[in-house]
Amino acid sequence: MKVTSSEFIISAVGPKQYPEDGLHEIALVGRSNVGKSSLLNKMMNRKGLARISSRPGKTQTLNYFRVNNMLYFVDFPGYGYAKVAKTIKEQWGKMIEGYLKNRQELRFVIQLVDIRHAPSKDDIAMYDWCKQIGIPTVVVATKGDKIARGRWLQHTKVIRQSLRLRGDDTIIVFSSETGQGKDELWGEILRRLRGGDQTAEVAETPVETPAPVAGKND
Repeated sequence: MKVTSSEFIISAVGPKQYPEDGLHEIALVGRSNVGKSSLLNKMMNRKGLARISSRPGKTQTLNYFRVNNMLYFVDFPGYGYAKVAKTIKEQWGKMIEGYLKNRQELRFVIQLVDIRHAPSKDDIAMYDWCKQIGIPTVVVATKGDKIARGRWLQHTKVIRQSLRLRGDDTIIVFSSETGQGKDELWGEILRRLRGGDQTAEVAETPVETPAPVAGKND
């Protein structure tokens, strides 16, 4: 898909701050340092739009990015980072649970896992949680450039078996360095949005929306 516009909209801490324009939303979840910010920047063709933090676990909000005035990527706080205070983790948990269970605009989740390693307990718990709630999931195996292409199948098989992938859920190998998987992931996004309802058939046509709210992303 050709990205003609991409912009950060808001760092939200609760439903009152979520956009109200009714655009489709896609949540990005994954462990700290799995490469969510790098993936977002590559997908949106905007180097540095999603800021890559030197401190894992720093992001503590739901960060909204609007693409082509047709959808939002919603970047979740990274999980699995031990040094984050317990009280902050509890706040994240409540915010994330409320969003996943109640957000009508949410269409599916993109879950990032590091292709070099078997999914962690947190990765498995997140995937299982999405399945219990009934949210479709696309699994993206990041850092594909870090291992030889000939080993991708072996590593994605481990991920598939560890998560016990179900139904229509898929795995896409991605590299923010080379762009591997970018077109495939955009294709999967558009396929799922079009399958969700008739309005998504015109998803690639930009529409006018209100000006973005000023803010920063970690």
